[in-house]
Amino acid sequence: MQEPQAIAPGVLHEIPEDMEAALGADEGLRAMWNALTPIHRNEWICWTTIVKKPTTRAEHVARMLASLREGARQPCCWPGCPHRRPNAQKWFDGRRTRSR
Repeated sequence: MQEPQAIAPGVLHEIPEDMEAALGADEGLRAMWNALTPIHRNEWICWTTIVKKPTTRAEHVARMLASLREGARQPCCWPGCPHRRPNAQKWFDGRRTRSR
């Protein structure tokens, strides 16, 4: 029996246990995940883990799985990991300003 393929990490973020379990349960999704670039994987990890409520996080994991099945490479409408892109920090410091 062949050992399952490891789940690849992101650039800055390690994959959390809940995402690892979700991806590990489906060989096809795991292959899709590992085919993403490290930066794309990082965006999914950050998008999922940056939320505060456990229910929202579970929703993000479910949406990530559905999006991967549809061929999405990164979260929709996501300004990017603020840990990797300092100019995205404004989205996460409580101000959420609009451009005019």
